[in-house]
Amino acid sequence: MSATAAIFWPMVAHAALVFGLYGLLGLRRAAMVRQGKARIEQFRENRDEPTESLVVRNNLANQFELPVLFHVCCLALYFVEADNLPMVALAWIFVVSRYAHSFIHVTGNRLSRRQPAFLVGFVTLGLMWAWFAVWLAMS
Repeated sequence: MSATAAIFWPMVAHAALVFGLYGLLGLRRAAMVRQGKARIEQFRENRDEPTESLVVRNNLANQFELPVLFHVCCLALYFVEADNLPMVALAWIFVVSRYAHSFIHVTGNRLSRRQPAFLVGFVTLGLMWAWFAVWLAMS
């Protein structure tokens, strides 16, 4: 596999996380309805959602914030052929940080653990964008 193709695997792994979170959200909402802790109508406009599913919904929303810049960066790196091995490694670090962030968020949701996972991804993505900018400046 060339480095060019390798940049897409972290993107696929992140997409798998998003699909998994949608599944978890559905399972938790169904459980809340079965247990009588929520009515299905509550989910129509996401008002008064039980905490058990709310944390998953919030984490899912997080996957469409900073990770959007990740996917754009990966595509940009691919487009200008700047997707070398260090960039692929950084992309994997970003995705692992998102998995860690999500796991912490949907389980105990301890901010003291969630924040470092977020910061790892934030810094990693910043490095990826910095490399992209350097590559463009050198081209």
